[in-house]
Amino acid sequence: MAVFEYVAKDSTGNEFSGVYTDIDSKKSLQQELAKMGYSLVKAHREKGGSGKKGGKIKQTEVVSFAYEFAGMYAAGLSIIRCLETFEAQVENAAFKAVISDIKQHVETGSSLRDAFDRHRSVFSDFFVGMVEAGEAGGKLNETLHMAAVYLESQMELKNKVKSAFAYPVVVSIMCMFIITALVIFVIPVFQKLYAQLHITLPGPTLLLILVSEIVRHYWWAVLSIIGVSVFVARTAVKNPFVRARIDSLKLNMPVFGRLNRMVVVSRFVRTFAMMASAGVSVVEAMELAKQVANNQVMSKIIGSIQDDILTGSSLAEPMSRYDVFPPMIVQLAAAGEEAGILPEMLTKGVDFLDNQIDRTVKSLLMKIEPILSVLMGTIVGGILLGVYLPMFDYMGHVK
Repeated sequence: MAVFEYVAKDSTGNEFSGVYTDIDSKKSLQQELAKMGYSLVKAHREKGGSGKKGGKIKQTEVVSFAYEFAGMYAAGLSIIRCLETFEAQVENAAFKAVISDIKQHVETGSSLRDAFDRHRSVFSDFFVGMVEAGEAGGKLNETLHMAAVYLESQMELKNKVKSAFAYPVVVSIMCMFIITALVIFVIPVFQKLYAQLHITLPGPTLLLILVSEIVRHYWWAVLSIIGVSVFVARTAVKNPFVRARIDSLKLNMPVFGRLNRMVVVSRFVRTFAMMASAGVSVVEAMELAKQVANNQVMSKIIGSIQDDILTGSSLAEPMSRYDVFPPMIVQLAAAGEEAGILPEMLTKGVDFLDNQIDRTVKSLLMKIEPILSVLMGTIVGGILLGVYLPMFDYMGHVK
């Protein structure tokens, strides 16, 4: 499928421009416009044809769209008018093309859910599910606002985790640059010096010289190995068996396993609570929440809970059998079911869980920073010691 920029005329002869995605030819574009009562003036096919013109669509843009869409629709504007307004305001060409495509399909009689479903990778399974629930239950305004709140909370959670680990990543990158500079520029200088002095080199120094020789003379092989390794790793991750093993490792790894479990549970519980409050059935809400959790181990657990619910079980009882769910969440689920306010109780629980995630990230960071500093200092110090070790030995013999 291709992407076309076009100019068309309406029945009164007024010209307007737009972008149409996922269409195979100019003739097909002309036919689609004719269905809407427009005549094609000219069209230009965009190179790449992926609908991603203008770069990546940021999550902040999607959140802003969700809030504005909910606000304009609540103010009484029609869906088409809301989309037209946002299409005129958005600056990202890729997002403009997506909004234009959604508007065009709604104008041709498509449901709002189906129009958004074409761009599920941009708006997420959760957003599409909330739109579907809003259309079916006549509560589109409420579900759009809930979707916006949810997307914003998930974005904030993701940003917290990213910002917390920014320092270790920066320190690691700087250390790699320092080590690379030592290996490429410093070690060869001392290698020549020691060769001129005819000094017998110890094992650590010989190892550093070997690494330096490999990096300087066979850098193409090193880069090739790294490139192939990255390709193999990315391909392996797509394998269901490997993906399941990785997901299991994420939840059970030392130090970070507890944090990963809380993040996965937070995604699942918040998604389920929002869908349930929008009027979606428990089983359907769990199915969508399972996709949002994005962890195969969690998906199996949720599937087992779904089976228990279909046989008449409560939600809290099967949840209590799995250690991945914090006791607080299980207790709030039981209380919510008994009082008939399950979504509200789960939302309170996941708010507390998100705060606990924030505290855990800060605590981990406080532990990681000194450990990382010592580790990096030890590596750089070890390299420098290996470089100067023959010099110390030589000076000892001179004395």
